[in-house]
Amino acid sequence: MSDGANEAAAPLIWEVGALCRAVADTLQARFNPVAVRGEISGFSRAASGHCYFTLKDAQGQLRCAMFRRAASELDFVPREGMRVDVRAQLGVYEARGDLQLIVQGMERAGQGELFEQFLRLKARLEAEGLFDGSRKRRLPVMPRAIGLVTSLGAAALHDVQTTLARRAPHVPVVLVPAQVQGEAAAATLCAALSRLYELCAGQPVRGALACPPVDVILLVRGGGSMEDLWAFNDEQLARTIVQSPVPLVCGVGHETDFTIADFCADVRAPTPTAAAELVAQPRADWLAALNLAQARLGDAVRSRLDQQHQRLDGATAQLGRPSALVAGAGLRLSQLGQQLRHALLLKQELLAQSHKRLEADLSSSLDRMRLRQTERLESMRTRLRLLDPRLVLARGYALLTDDDGQVVVRPAQVRTGQLLQARLAEGQLDLQVTEPRLI
Repeated sequence: MSDGANEAAAPLIWEVGALCRAVADTLQARFNPVAVRGEISGFSRAASGHCYFTLKDAQGQLRCAMFRRAASELDFVPREGMRVDVRAQLGVYEARGDLQLIVQGMERAGQGELFEQFLRLKARLEAEGLFDGSRKRRLPVMPRAIGLVTSLGAAALHDVQTTLARRAPHVPVVLVPAQVQGEAAAATLCAALSRLYELCAGQPVRGALACPPVDVILLVRGGGSMEDLWAFNDEQLARTIVQSPVPLVCGVGHETDFTIADFCADVRAPTPTAAAELVAQPRADWLAALNLAQARLGDAVRSRLDQQHQRLDGATAQLGRPSALVAGAGLRLSQLGQQLRHALLLKQELLAQSHKRLEADLSSSLDRMRLRQTERLESMRTRLRLLDPRLVLARGYALLTDDDGQVVVRPAQVRTGQLLQARLAEGQLDLQVTEPRLI
């Protein structure tokens, strides 16, 4: 077998850390989240509040870590030999290359029926394609209005409103309240989302004030137990979420909490506050961008004026002593230059005024300003072209010069037999004087 064939058959050589990360990514995509039942062994609680133990049965064992927040929510004290059901994320502890479970919840064995329901529904909806990445949409950079679904009494409402008021106070927020916990919560969440979907198309909704069309929707709730968040694992709610006509951000619970709604949404945020930050770019960033655009526009106008003045100076130098008509055109060009300077000052003032009106109409003022200035500049450029002294030559005039380049305007400047050059609108003629005479 040739050396080339041996090289083609050689296996990929991994770095140890890279292989550990690849295995961890595969586990994350294939298994998580997982529910595991086993017996506690070697349980210990560190001074930080984090818990470490091994979960085992007759066939195997797994190292487990339960961080302080999750451990603080336990309603019983884990003991050696206790059989438990855990909700966890399966991963790789890269420092040792060991499999480990990051435990997010723990119950005594036999109390995991809700989580089993969650896993069955997740598997069925995933098989239908409701979680496919291909249907996920990007969030709008500058939404005209933000839809919000949450409870009026939820702490998440205060967190989201505070974040949006700080980062983008000029963007309207349309709140449609709903229950976020209890048996009726899923139905009210579906109804609230359906009302917002009408606003996304610009349709009036009963009980809602007039506002721009909603371009993005936030579905949020604070943290809680699996039972508290169970409304967000409802199948009908999942199907309502995927029908959203605009991108939908789900920010339910804490960073370690996952619901069916998270998988169906276009974007999953770890907290309600993070969800608000994702859809509201800071106003200061847009003001800085507008200032930069204003400066660049001013530079472009000044550069264009300088170019036109240079063309005018060049034309004046080439003509030498033009006729009275050309002199009048030069005066007119000078006046136009004054007008252009005045226009620049006026446009700069308009730019400053538009800056102040950013909060009223940030998305369209810059485009209108650019259009007006472009049209104004094009008009000035057209008028300058019409006053170009070379157009005088195009009407049948000629510019006579002698061998030294001096412009000939009187018969007394030439002699019989002298060679002259006649510059026309297109090209040049070589002439010889036969008889100078006054007319």
